[in-house]
Amino acid sequence: MNGNRIVTKLDYLLHWVVRLVILNVLWFLFSILGLFVAGIFPATAAVLGIVRKWLMGDKVKIWSSFKDIYRQEFKAANLMGWILSLMGIILFLNYRVIVNNHSEIVFIVPFAFYFIIFFYTILVIWSFPLLVHYKATCFKHFKNAIIIGLTKIQYTIVSGAIVSCLVYVSLSYPGVIPFFTISAIGMGCMWLPLQIFTQLDERQQSDPKTERPMPLSTKGNESFKRLSYKKM
Repeated sequence: MNGNRIVTKLDYLLHWVVRLVILNVLWFLFSILGLFVAGIFPATAAVLGIVRKWLMGDKVKIWSSFKDIYRQEFKAANLMGWILSLMGIILFLNYRVIVNNHSEIVFIVPFAFYFIIFFYTILVIWSFPLLVHYKATCFKHFKNAIIIGLTKIQYTIVSGAIVSCLVYVSLSYPGVIPFFTISAIGMGCMWLPLQIFTQLDERQQSDPKTERPMPLSTKGNESFKRLSYKKM
């Protein structure tokens, strides 16, 4: 009996290992097909979309589903990804200016800079999970990312910690990068946000006439518009 249980658990574990490896390889393949410049962000959206399906218990044909999500989110993912990248570049340049001129800069400037970094981190953590789960414009996703990220700050912190740990492990052991890093980060990025989205979806379905879902702990927040659930 114990032997059968061990075999079942090993089979389940190996099944997930194979899934993650295939998903990771597909991310690299489709990023290369888009010459990285145009491929990395839709490939990332496709990874999150596949992970979302897994976590929701859907049966997934990885190749066809990945390809469909990649095509479907190509424009939106590139728009969102490059806006975030441009923000990141600007923030990095500002950081270099602050470091190189720290003796001449008023003390309040670094505090303001790290305050902006905090909001940027929230955008990075929440924007792509929102993209693959809801139908909305890029800037509405950004706004909702800030609202959810602040109202559920504990989820933001844990998601950021999970991703940071996975990046640290991957950099410490570079051999895992081609096989697990991207897919594992995708799992880390989508697992907690999907729990929040499920709460929003349940509230929205329980009162279909409402103009907007109740935004988590901030009941009645007028800035969080009703989101349309995305079926992929």
